[in-house]
Amino acid sequence: MTIACENLGATFIAAPQGQLNSVNSAEAEAELLAHVNGGAHKLALDFGKLDYISSAGLRVVLVLAKRLKQAEGKLVIFGMQPHVREVFDISGFLAILNVVDTREQALAQLA
Repeated sequence: MTIACENLGATFIAAPQGQLNSVNSAEAEAELLAHVNGGAHKLALDFGKLDYISSAGLRVVLVLAKRLKQAEGKLVIFGMQPHVREVFDISGFLAILNVVDTREQALAQLA
């Protein structure tokens, strides 16, 4: 898995590609939290190229959301593929996280 990163002024976009699972979740968590600790408090996660997410991957998203909330930041997730969205729905994460369809919607919420 790779994470493509884009800095748009006060907003940071991270786009994980491939699978987010127990094999790579610790590395992904460390990379994403490094950006938050470095001052990225408006974060958009682009899940358009995320093919699979496991419970370990869900934990990464939850840890990230909690850290941003503590920093008075904001997290928006966008571009979920249907099977990834289903995992978020079944886990109840759609009810507690800010999930939108498009990049434009995500950036508008972070503005």
